[in-house]
Amino acid sequence: MPYFLDGNNLIGLARGRSRPEPEDRSALIAELCDRLRRTRASAILFFDGEIPDGGTVLGPLRIRCSGRRTADETILGEISRSKAPGEIVLVTADRDLDRRARDAGAKTLAPQAFWARFGAGSRAKGEDSEKIDAEEWIRFFDDDRNRL
Repeated sequence: MPYFLDGNNLIGLARGRSRPEPEDRSALIAELCDRLRRTRASAILFFDGEIPDGGTVLGPLRIRCSGRRTADETILGEISRSKAPGEIVLVTADRDLDRRARDAGAKTLAPQAFWARFGAGSRAKGEDSEKIDAEEWIRFFDDDRNRL
């Protein structure tokens, strides 16, 4: 089941900002990668506007920017083009987007429930974010699912 993540909405909830700074995006991406890499779940993280490289894949996390459209429009477009919209779970606290996604056939999940489902990331446990675990990276890149 793919998760669609409303990136700016998640940052707004976590950081109290309506317009994320590059470091806000980086922190969210790192946290999501940390939590998702221990599971078989996959997610697409949607942001408004542009991101420097236009989008990327980091193991189970794909990052998409909306370009000239809003992230909401991009998310709803992806749901409407899906052959199985009922398998998509949109994570957002935006009530209007939640309603429109459900009307299009997707499931929705509150951000708090998403974070609880995927446990605490290492950063939330108080580990040094600069510390590198080489064995963990080796295991990560040995897994064919995490290669570009």
